[in-house]
Formats: sequence, C-alpha cells, structure tokens
Amino acid sequence: MLPIITEETSSEIFSEVFQDVTAWRKSMVQYLKEENPEINSAILEVAKYDEGIDLKAVALGAYLSYRLIESATESEGLTLED
Repeated sequence: MLPIITEETSSEIFSEVFQDVTAWRKSMVQYLKEENPEINSAILEVAKYDEGIDLKAVALGAYLSYRLIESATESEGLTLED
C-alpha cells in the first residue's frame, strides 16, 4: 500500500524541486541510478517512448512522484520495501 502524501510533504518536496528544476532533475537521475536503477531505467525508457512528448517533463513528473512517495514513506516510518 502506498503512503499518504500530505500537504506538508508536498510543499517540502515542491520547494526542493522548484529552487532549480533542471539541477534537481539531474540529481534525481544520479540518485536513482544508485538507489533504484530499475526504476530509473523505466522512467528513461517511457520518456523516450513517444517522440511527441516532452522527455524532460515526463522524467520530471516521474522523479517528482518517486520523491513524493519516498518522502511520505519515510514520514510514516516505513521503507519502500514494506
């Protein structure tokens, strides 16, 4: 079951992301390469699947979703494996 993403968690992550979206996205690529390479590969594969979509926007949305779930999970004292 996924954790509940609170408004507090969302605000915290959004402020982190929107300080410098490009730098944050690049740091998430590196983070996920180490933390969860399968997820990173899946995000990049989906992002390049359709030439009619903005690859960076797809990746940003996916990384943002991952970070929100990760943060909410940590707030609830769980791990992503739970």
